[in-house]
Amino acid sequence: MNDRYDAGYGGAAYELVGYDEYGQPVYRQAPVQQHAHQQPYDPYDPYGQHDQQGYAYDPYTTGAQQAAPSYGTQALDTGHDPYGSYASGAHQDGGSGQPHGAYDPYDPYDPYGQAAAGGPQARVAEQAAYIPQQAGPPDEPEPAARADVAGAEAAGAEPEYRTEQFAFVEEPDGDSEDVIDWLKFTENRTERREEARRRARARVIALAVVLALCAVGGVGWLWYAGKLPGLSSSDAETGGTTAAGAQKRDVIVVHLHDTRNGGTTTALLVDNATTRRGTTVLLPNSLTLTGDDGTTTTLAKSVEDAGADGTQDALDSVLGTSIQGTWRLDTPYLQNLVDLVGNIDVDTDTDVPDPDSKKKDAAPLVHKGENQTLSGKMAVAYATYRAPEESPNAQLERFGQVMQGVLRKLPSDPQAATTTIQTLAQILDPPLTDKELGTFLAGLADLAKGGDCKTALLPVQPDGTLDAEASDSVVKDILGGTAKSPDRDSAVRVLVQNAGGTRDDTDKARVALLNGGFTFLEGGTASARPTSRVLYADAADKENATEVAKTLGLPAGAVTQGKVSSTADVAVLLGQDYEPSS
Repeated sequence: MNDRYDAGYGGAAYELVGYDEYGQPVYRQAPVQQHAHQQPYDPYDPYGQHDQQGYAYDPYTTGAQQAAPSYGTQALDTGHDPYGSYASGAHQDGGSGQPHGAYDPYDPYDPYGQAAAGGPQARVAEQAAYIPQQAGPPDEPEPAARADVAGAEAAGAEPEYRTEQFAFVEEPDGDSEDVIDWLKFTENRTERREEARRRARARVIALAVVLALCAVGGVGWLWYAGKLPGLSSSDAETGGTTAAGAQKRDVIVVHLHDTRNGGTTTALLVDNATTRRGTTVLLPNSLTLTGDDGTTTTLAKSVEDAGADGTQDALDSVLGTSIQGTWRLDTPYLQNLVDLVGNIDVDTDTDVPDPDSKKKDAAPLVHKGENQTLSGKMAVAYATYRAPEESPNAQLERFGQVMQGVLRKLPSDPQAATTTIQTLAQILDPPLTDKELGTFLAGLADLAKGGDCKTALLPVQPDGTLDAEASDSVVKDILGGTAKSPDRDSAVRVLVQNAGGTRDDTDKARVALLNGGFTFLEGGTASARPTSRVLYADAADKENATEVAKTLGLPAGAVTQGKVSSTADVAVLLGQDYEPSS
């Protein structure tokens, strides 16, 4: 192994002496002899361009040229200055007497070209052997690099920098961690703000969706319940989507039979499944009906004579509705029903005496007042009571109040309501069954508890017919039908009362009048009288009364003007002298 290093310049050689703290090799100049003919290497004149006088160009010296120094073989010493500075001309340092260019190991020097003592000196390039560069501290540039930069600056050119002249400074780890922490904090805060905004937007959207669903649900419920303005049955003429006739209704007629005092009271129970409303329609006994045989009668007479089926058909014809069944409710069953549901609460409009009391000054059974609690007996007494000076409609409206109180106390569960009806042990008129009646009443009870069940009185004229305009609010809107009262101009209405004859006489008179083109009205019986009479109230009906007398075979003298019921045009009293034609 050769430990010598030949620099290749002027025959100088170096040998390896060790390694520095950075692991780089350290060399020193090996002692060799200088050849006389060999030109020493000048690092500032690598191409040997010396002038003829032996002067060399010093880039650091301004003014006259200087003689190029000659170098002998010198040992590498730490005190050697490759950039040694010399004064122009001969120079002696400290009076040593050495000529200029001689090497003095004890001569102090400035490694950057300045003399240790004395005035400024010009820098002369000195031959220096090439030593491989060793990496120094990262913040200290190499001497050669400094020399190149200085030479470029002296020549007025842009200095050329080398890579080894730059040092990259790394910031302390603590500062880097602070910056990273700050970036993380900023990023986290931004993310939190964005997340908060996203949550706020999500809440707003969710709230809007909930409000929209509530609005749609509310409108749907109002539409289903028939409470939406412009869409209820009463607004059908103004553009409602569901006409009154197209709505689904269940209708049952109930007849209250007063077993103590006689007489009947009739009402229609209506359950409108489309509008979710219930109604109790009160029917006056004076309502004119027409039977299947063409005879005209009143509602009260029809219930008594034609029974449940005939009256139901007659009501369907007059009101233009469809009744599903008839519920006959005698007063004892009404009393039991009220007791079963646990009494009822009614706003009574009058005092009702106790029908079982014989004393005139006895306390009333039912007191007038609001929210009066009625037992079964009290409810029956209130529903059938009519004062002597009151109209028949007063008693009819009290019956409606009792029915409303019963509906509010009935169970809303169909099975429970059916059990209540079965407990009455009442025989119903077919085709109505206990289960059908219980289910129907349970539906009405549910509406009554919610305040969606009301009472309405059917308006009837004094003659028993329906006024189309006045009846629209009930017949058309509630029942969905059309009033079809008998035409007053179609036939003369004749009211016949038996005043001394037999029941057979009344039947024969009915046949004779119907065959003669008249409308027969059953008038019941009257006080016995020996002669028959034909009465008319209006002078315009005198001719009609004369025709009635001829039809029945009565003399013309029997025709006279007198009081006639509002439901008839002519009244006939069949006396004991009446002899029906064979």
